[in-house]
Amino acid sequence: MGNVLRFLCGKGCNPTTDEDLESQGYHGVSAANVGVTALAHDLFHFEITSQAPEGLSKNVVSSKKAQANWYRKLLEAWKAAKPPPKTPEEAARLVIETLKRDQKADVEGLLAFYGLPLPRTLVQLTSGAPTSLPAGVEYEFQTFPVDSRAVVDGDGMTVYVSTTDPRESSCVPREVQVAAVQRSEARAEKNYTKADKIHKEIIESGYRILNFQNNDETLARKYRIRLRGIDAPENAMPYGKEAKEELTKIVQGKCLRVLVYGEDHYGRCIADIYCNGKFVQELMLKKGFAWHYAAYDQRPELARWEKEARDKRVGLWASSNPEKPWKWRKDNKEKGQMRR
Repeated sequence: MGNVLRFLCGKGCNPTTDEDLESQGYHGVSAANVGVTALAHDLFHFEITSQAPEGLSKNVVSSKKAQANWYRKLLEAWKAAKPPPKTPEEAARLVIETLKRDQKADVEGLLAFYGLPLPRTLVQLTSGAPTSLPAGVEYEFQTFPVDSRAVVDGDGMTVYVSTTDPRESSCVPREVQVAAVQRSEARAEKNYTKADKIHKEIIESGYRILNFQNNDETLARKYRIRLRGIDAPENAMPYGKEAKEELTKIVQGKCLRVLVYGEDHYGRCIADIYCNGKFVQELMLKKGFAWHYAAYDQRPELARWEKEARDKRVGLWASSNPEKPWKWRKDNKEKGQMRR
């Protein structure tokens, strides 16, 4: 079974056993890529048994015979896809396109069965990464893969940039360079207490030694990022948690292209972020997890993307009158409860 599942899932999914999938409650969940793995699992079983999964009839209106026909078509489409779907969005698009002649209620029921995005929540991106620097960009950099813990909320994160980057290498403080050498020497002598103390000093200077799987160590500079042109709900607000989770899902484990336009009064870089060629602000706006921050950015496409989410009533727009984050911050600051 493992080899077939690897083929169905591609390299992006880790095949699991029946027991693993059942313990995760894989039908009807939306976390991570569990739904993609579950669909691949059921397609494999259909190829052997010609039977649609038990329990599907609770989500759809058509007969078992019709369900078997769906899985036959989905199995062919999945095998023909190169590469096969790796994300919930890719799997949902394959299902929607393959079953476009079937009843809408059945297609949506099948998607819900696997926790895959429904048609109205899928995002069609229109903006790719620029080939030249837009006006106003002061500089750009590429980050190391982003740790999920570095995402602060729906519009902020911390990233690290290698000091081997030409722009960075010329401005590393002398004391940080010396400290990095001293830490390396302390570790070679197995004096880990001293090495940890030196590393703490490096961190306090805005840098960090990052370790990679091949045991290579790299000195990296820390940057705090504020996504330009959008304003997500604060963590304590309705949809704040969901906005943070969505941004985490987009950037976690990815290297980002960051275009910096300046700094705010908190010392954060105001930046446009691109992840695998996708404009992160567009994703957050179209999925309904952020407002267009028109007071600071008048780009018409941002307003258009927000309106698209409003019209679909996705994300925070499912609420009839969502509270504006800038108003929430102002109200809480006046109450003495605002913290940054």
